[in-house]
Amino acid sequence: MSQYDIIVIGSGPGGYVTAIRASQLGFKTALVEKESLGGVCLNWGCIPTKALLKSAQVFDYLKHSKDYGINIKEYDKDFNAVVNRSRNIANDMSKGVNFLMKKNKIDVIEGFGKIMPNKIVRVTNGKKTQELEGKNIIIATGARSRDIPAIPKDGIKIFGYREAMTLKKQPKSIIIVGSGAIGVEFAYFYNSMGSKVTLIEYLDRLVPVEDDDISKQLQKSFEKNGIDVMTNSEVISVEKKSTGINVRVMNKKKEQKIRADVLLSAVGVKSNIEGIGLEEVGIAVDKDKIIVNDFYETNIPGYYAIGDVTKGQALAHVASAEGIVCVEKIAGKEVEPIDYNNIPGCTYCSPEIASVGLTENQAKEKGYEVRIGKFPFSASGKAKASGNDEGFIKVIFDKKYGEWLGCHMIGLGVTDMIAEAVLGRKLETTGEEVLKTIHPHPTMSEAVVEAVADAYGEVIHL
Repeated sequence: MSQYDIIVIGSGPGGYVTAIRASQLGFKTALVEKESLGGVCLNWGCIPTKALLKSAQVFDYLKHSKDYGINIKEYDKDFNAVVNRSRNIANDMSKGVNFLMKKNKIDVIEGFGKIMPNKIVRVTNGKKTQELEGKNIIIATGARSRDIPAIPKDGIKIFGYREAMTLKKQPKSIIIVGSGAIGVEFAYFYNSMGSKVTLIEYLDRLVPVEDDDISKQLQKSFEKNGIDVMTNSEVISVEKKSTGINVRVMNKKKEQKIRADVLLSAVGVKSNIEGIGLEEVGIAVDKDKIIVNDFYETNIPGYYAIGDVTKGQALAHVASAEGIVCVEKIAGKEVEPIDYNNIPGCTYCSPEIASVGLTENQAKEKGYEVRIGKFPFSASGKAKASGNDEGFIKVIFDKKYGEWLGCHMIGLGVTDMIAEAVLGRKLETTGEEVLKTIHPHPTMSEAVVEAVADAYGEVIHL
């Protein structure tokens, strides 16, 4: 039986990062993976979707080339080539993870990993089974697309995110259920490619985890681009026909029937905790989440869990950070627990969305007296010159101490700008300090300091 200091089950952004950091700390490490290195994020999520969205953005530029003084008489998209580009990028990235495993001398064990008592992991690959023994076992098995009874997926006409990014043929019409990050990103992609898109959300606004103002702006932008948005709407049933699908939707106590070629279910994710041995080992679970302490140890010593199988935000960068904290704690280093209130969230539709900290409503509910600042990109020279001036930056400060409570952005490239607010909040920066931080001109980022200036009644360009 092969013996290791650390065995990691699952090679997503939680698992493979954890394995690398463990190896750096001198631990003999094994990584168990049932499918492709990099997990869902790299192969079926974060990375390939960004490739699809880039193709959509390029196509959008071609559609509006005249706005930039460029005359293009003929242009079209090749849907299969767009999909193939996305898959090739995902495959290249997976090979990159494989290289990192070899570089860091991590043993990659292919197969389905199941934890056993006495810190043993049984790995099944077809008919072949082997057992590994580890001093510490870290579960990082991630999550999958969630199923709901009203939307029975068949992988062809009714499907989840995997099938959505590998369709053989572009649908003329698509219904997307759920307006979280996955739903709105695919809504933008298919709409941009020329499909008729209907976006259905159960709650009263799109991207419901975001600030109200962000939701309003996104809906405005989507509807302007021809996406049908239905909020306060619940799918009652889906009927498959040879020509497509018929969907019954309850919208504000009124039933509607909608037809489309296909349906994408984007109603969230479910943790992969079935069949991995939790019951046999006695590891405590709450609903579909493994219960862990601040350093990711379960109720059974020597067994840990990170990423989507635990209660934190189901985000790649969260899983990576948790894994690093987990192995550094095992190594006896002095580590501090993750501050889950300072985790940035990014959505890569167009316009992009990025946020961190409290929304305006959350801040008020917590009893803060707040300063609110807002700066529209329509007043930004860089945004105007780029031809993308939709959206704004919104900042929220505590009036009493100047604490930066939240930052919410919607517009071109904001996912690359939110880190300023994350770092500022980590360093306990006040509004007055941000005001005195000189930002470069002309940039999109200077809208941050303009929004802060607005909060303090000192805005120049409004």
